[in-house]
Amino acid sequence: MKFRLRIWRQKSAAAAGALQDYEIDGILPEQSVPEMLDALNEKLIKDGKDPVAFESDCREGICGNCGLVIAGMAHGPRIGCTTCELRMRSFKDGDTITIEPFRAKAFPIIKDLVVDRGAFDRIIARGGYVSVNTGSAPDGNAIPVPKHIQEIAMDSAACIGCGACVAACPNASASLFVSAKITQLSLLPQGHAERVTRALNMIEQMDKEGFGNCSNRAECEAACPKKISVSNIANMKREYFRALRLEEPARTEAGAG
Repeated sequence: MKFRLRIWRQKSAAAAGALQDYEIDGILPEQSVPEMLDALNEKLIKDGKDPVAFESDCREGICGNCGLVIAGMAHGPRIGCTTCELRMRSFKDGDTITIEPFRAKAFPIIKDLVVDRGAFDRIIARGGYVSVNTGSAPDGNAIPVPKHIQEIAMDSAACIGCGACVAACPNASASLFVSAKITQLSLLPQGHAERVTRALNMIEQMDKEGFGNCSNRAECEAACPKKISVSNIANMKREYFRALRLEEPARTEAGAG
């Protein structure tokens, strides 16, 4: 298969970027987008040119590092898959394919197709964890959790933090990512210890990082490779207002003391 590629090239965060055209031939239908970029980079290096910088790790749809905007869509035109799961057979021989980085103020470009998603790490650090006693693992039946609660929590936990929701949202909102983490931990008994502070702190950090507000377009759910439901966002708002209601009396008492 042969393709014309239009790829965003940018030497650094401070440099200006632009789309550059390349042609690639001999691509197999079963090759993934990162494998196609590998082939392009081998050609560029052989020609003495700077290869295209892009991220990937597991290449199995698990880590989310490979996220790119392909043909105008986060992770590309195929629904429910990551960039590394997108095969070249999804395109027609001879197609022109535009490949760009995820674009958001909170995801600054480092080089070419690589963006800094450290904002997600800082949000997680504010509450995306549980406090547990160290030692051996507890018995599996020590903390019973109803099956339907388990399933909802695990559906939310499927989020891989790739950032496609941010790239797809017209407001560059991180609400789907943050709400998935808050929902997952708020449903499980182990997550109740930090339930109040988690909702307040993670949402506060999300706003501090410069992500936009959710306007209920649901583009995030459509672009999510793990099909995380926007119902998580409604739950996040409930958790936030619940936390405000419980936190305010504590603040009032502390002020009175």
